[in-house]
Amino acid sequence: MGNLLSVSIESAYLDWLAGEFGDILLDEIVDVTKDLLKIEQNCFLGGKQYIKVRVAKCKEKVQNMWREIIDMTGEKRKGIMYILLAAFFFSLMTTFVRLSGDLPTMQKTLFRNLVAAVVSWIMLLSGGAKIEIKKGDVPDLILRATFGTMGLICNFYAIDRLNISDANMLNKLSPFFAILMSIFILKEKASKKEWLIVAVAFVGALFVIKPGFNMALGSALMGTLGGFGAGVAYTFVRKLGKNGVRGPIIVMFFSTFSTLVCLPFFLMSYQPMTWKQLLFLLGAGLAATGGQLSITAAYTYAPAKEISVYDYTQVIFAAIWGFCFFGQVPDVISIVGYVIIIGAAVCRKYVK
Repeated sequence: MGNLLSVSIESAYLDWLAGEFGDILLDEIVDVTKDLLKIEQNCFLGGKQYIKVRVAKCKEKVQNMWREIIDMTGEKRKGIMYILLAAFFFSLMTTFVRLSGDLPTMQKTLFRNLVAAVVSWIMLLSGGAKIEIKKGDVPDLILRATFGTMGLICNFYAIDRLNISDANMLNKLSPFFAILMSIFILKEKASKKEWLIVAVAFVGALFVIKPGFNMALGSALMGTLGGFGAGVAYTFVRKLGKNGVRGPIIVMFFSTFSTLVCLPFFLMSYQPMTWKQLLFLLGAGLAATGGQLSITAAYTYAPAKEISVYDYTQVIFAAIWGFCFFGQVPDVISIVGYVIIIGAAVCRKYVK
């Protein structure tokens, strides 16, 4: 075993010097190589020639396994890059919504979804794939779109009345609401650790909401309701995905449904817009579409449990935009809430 181990580590070391393993530490390479070689202990059951043959095969196996590890690492990095890009786009969307000024919430929501609907329809039709929805999936698509629309309207309402970083943070309660709703929608059971993490996250939310008799309480509760709507919507997305419904179909259905729901309210409460306001709302729609495409790409490269925690960088981006464009600075109590919620998200990543 010693000869084989030294040969394999030497081979891995030469590959490391040649830059084959990127920024992975040499100690990690040695440790993994040792683990991989445990399956090859039967190499020493024969004579010298047999051992030489097995050493060569073991070296090849170790190198192939290392190539797979490097490929997986590259995929994860792409996933992280795309989810950071999605966080950037979604934070930009909230900023454009706020910059569009004193317009009705339904008017802002319609423009956000109209742009996404047009883009999703163009992508589906240009792709040449058949747009087909099974009858049994329609109720779940409607429920996903209903809760998604509710979440979006509540989120936009909060964005206009709170610090945009606070509004973004409350919307990021959605994964914790998804844990709760998956019990009823997907019949999944949450572990005791997951229940504890959900409780901790909601304690963090109280720091952001700051319960009390103040003007911002209603807006904060609307922001929380927006997170609930998004969490329920994401749970239905998971259910639809398990049933084989393609992501572009779900996005198209939601965007179109939401646009049609908002249209009557838009017509009844329409306010004339300046060119600047129109451009900001179109920018919000384009940024939302970019965010949706980026987050879809992220989860094709890496599983959600590995990269979803990076989505919380949206709050950091939002805080930067809030300071640069509106002079907003989160207070200490809100920052404590951010730390608690993001900490709960990080813990959730490692809970099995």
